Amino acid sequence: MRTTLTRSLAALVAAAGPVLLPATALAAPTDGPSPSPGATTVTRAGTSFLTATAITAGQPVRVDASTGDYLYWSFSAEAGQVHDIAASVSFPADRSGASTWTVEVFDGLRRRQACTAGAQTPTADKTASEVSLGCTLREVRPWAEPWSADPLPGTYFIRLSVVDVPEPDLGAPIEVGLLVGADGDGAPADDGELAVPLVPNTQAGALLTDEQAAAPLDDADEESWFDGLLPALGSRWIWTSVGGILAAVAGVVGFALTRRPRRA
Repeated sequence: MRTTLTRSLAALVAAAGPVLLPATALAAPTDGPSPSPGATTVTRAGTSFLTATAITAGQPVRVDASTGDYLYWSFSAEAGQVHDIAASVSFPADRSGASTWTVEVFDGLRRRQACTAGAQTPTADKTASEVSLGCTLREVRPWAEPWSADPLPGTYFIRLSVVDVPEPDLGAPIEVGLLVGADGDGAPADDGELAVPLVPNTQAGALLTDEQAAAPLDDADEESWFDGLLPALGSRWIWTSVGGILAAVAGVVGFALTRRPRRA
């Protein structure tokens, strides 16, 4: 009897097919950056590298913008830290088509940094009301070779923009949220230290010198009383004098040859 019941249950399961669990039960929860307690929300964004709005890790950002705008923020990074950037864009209900968004990170030398995780360039469907973006940077190193593009301590820039959007949707209002998280205690595993952080030059065109120009030497004391009577002799004075003497001699000889003899 037990064998017959077992075979019946096995046949019923095989006929029903595999059991599918809900997506929420299969997907593992992902922990993103959390805002710092008491952090002030930033409501501004720059439009270029020079006007990027400075933020700190754990400081939330909430900005009202338009589709097609380039939004810039900047933050400071130290050696040994791993930064996680999470962004979201909310759309209006009436959109004409899908759109593709991107979040990019640059260091102080305007070098684009690669993301090791996160949806850096997601596409939102026409019916979607929000799209989420993410980028996890590599660990900031204390030093690197000049030819490498490894992340180094200094100022980093975040740029959020749309790369593909239907033309009728350009200028539509959007709401952008951004948060930067920093993990690490600032103790890098590599040895060495960067001499100067990669901070952009905010005084473009200004000449910065560490040493003043040396004053010209005063040779007045070295000149004797005889040097003041005659100019300094050089090749120019010698050839000028020789040329003058030869011209005078040629003039006298020419006059003697061409003058008419006097009659008595």
